[in-house]
Amino acid sequence: MSKQEIIICQNFKKELTEAVNAHSFDKLFILTDEHTNVQCLPLIKDMDFIKDAIQINVGPEDIHKNLETLAYVWKQLSEKGGTRHSLMINLGGGMITDLGGFAAATFKRGISYINIPTTLLSMVDAAVGGKTGINFNDLKNEIGAFCPADQVLINSEFLKTIDRRNLLSGYAEMLKHGLISNVSHWAELLKFDTYGIDYTKLQQLIGESVAIKEAVVEKDPFEKNIRKALNFGHTAGHAFESFSLHNNLPVLHGYAVAWGMVCELYLSHIRVGFPKDKLRQTIQFIKENYGKLNFTCEDYETLYNFMRHDKKNSSSGIINFTLLADVGDIRINQTATQEEIYELLDFYSETMG
Repeated sequence: MSKQEIIICQNFKKELTEAVNAHSFDKLFILTDEHTNVQCLPLIKDMDFIKDAIQINVGPEDIHKNLETLAYVWKQLSEKGGTRHSLMINLGGGMITDLGGFAAATFKRGISYINIPTTLLSMVDAAVGGKTGINFNDLKNEIGAFCPADQVLINSEFLKTIDRRNLLSGYAEMLKHGLISNVSHWAELLKFDTYGIDYTKLQQLIGESVAIKEAVVEKDPFEKNIRKALNFGHTAGHAFESFSLHNNLPVLHGYAVAWGMVCELYLSHIRVGFPKDKLRQTIQFIKENYGKLNFTCEDYETLYNFMRHDKKNSSSGIINFTLLADVGDIRINQTATQEEIYELLDFYSETMG
């Protein structure tokens, strides 16, 4: 898998111009959703190459990350004269970079693309690392491909266009990066003021977070080994996400991951000895910032079945977790029984109130 260039922007328009000029292309397409079309596209609309770009606009949020929207993007690329020498810019959050990346990976067997993530979640997670895909059959990211963007431009100015909930959604992935890396970065993330945002400080923390993910992806681009560290919080988290989609009450990805980390920190504590003080500190931060997902013991079987269908499982029925013996002490390929999973769901319900 080719290495993508991550640009933590100092002069966004200059760096975007350089990124586009690094490509030889016949047509330029720019993919937005209804939010980024209004809030983000105006920030770059006056650039010469954007004036000439063919815009494709789709519905917002994860509910549109599906086969129907993907087919619409393919149709637009085809009808507007896209070729294998075309270039696509994905301007948006994780839904746009996932969907747009997959459309680019598959149209004419693959065209070049650039990601401009506009949410914190996409900056530190979805837009970086080469995973693309769509939701299918009520399952999160069920269809997809490894296909990295040529360049990813990260500009914290775009974060002023999103609300606190979407900011927190991305911050959950940063917290995960802190937990799998080192104590000082984890502690710094717990201290950050999520109400009075210091965007300069946030850009620095984003840079550190992206560097953690990049280092892991570089060692293991196709998730055979240590890249599984990035799945921490996601086995339970994806089940929560699928559960909420199934009930037509979708939650933001980062919230589901935050709640998933509560469950998987508990499993880490009982299975591999994650320290109780760090467990409490992390859960307290999540409780204060993310609230909780409501479910009852009658939903345990449904949640358990969603976990059984997770892509990370190596064989049917065996549920795979990444656990932590301490901050930065990663234990991949851990499993849990149905009884243990029901126990961690009990812990979640009791602890989160």
